[in-house]
Amino acid sequence: MNGKFITIEGIEGAGKSTQLAFIQRYLTDHDKQLTLTREPGGTDLGEQIRTLLLTPTESGMAVDTELLLMFAARAEHVSKVIKPALERGDWVISDRFTDATFAYQGGGRGIEQQRITAIADWTLKGLQPDLTFLFDLPVELGQQRVRSRNEVIDRFEQEKIDFFQQIRDCYLERAQQAPQRIKIIDASQSITEIEAQLIQILQQII
Repeated sequence: MNGKFITIEGIEGAGKSTQLAFIQRYLTDHDKQLTLTREPGGTDLGEQIRTLLLTPTESGMAVDTELLLMFAARAEHVSKVIKPALERGDWVISDRFTDATFAYQGGGRGIEQQRITAIADWTLKGLQPDLTFLFDLPVELGQQRVRSRNEVIDRFEQEKIDFFQQIRDCYLERAQQAPQRIKIIDASQSITEIEAQLIQILQQII
């Protein structure tokens, strides 16, 4: 595979969408052919699964169902979008990938990391990002940003603050385990300061 695979991670309110747009502009300005995508989603089937996962319901969803739906969407995503794009030589940028499952379903829901790893190994067959940006900020600040949007809150955003603290802790632990791949970005800073952090890292892989 000739392309690069970059993923964007972080808790709710970390500003991933804003910075993904900046990364897109920066790489396009450096003559990279891009494929932009997201999880859960990225394909027609994946977007249908995304709706199931994000829509609040009175009956809720079993944690194992949530985990398996995430990987069902991901299997389709990898097969139909990510691998073909990398084989074309595209740089793929995905808003979330497997790290999010370890953080949300592992850290947040309490599913054993070994179970997630087993499904990931079976589903992804060795595929992992070349670079992951982890946009990190205090959970309280992230929650303030989410509330300030005045948007409909999805099923995950409705969770309590302890849920997001567990997710943040898991993300940071994964970053410690894979420092060459996962780069922590201080998302509490200004947009200009965040962009400077991104440029410093992107320059090393272009």
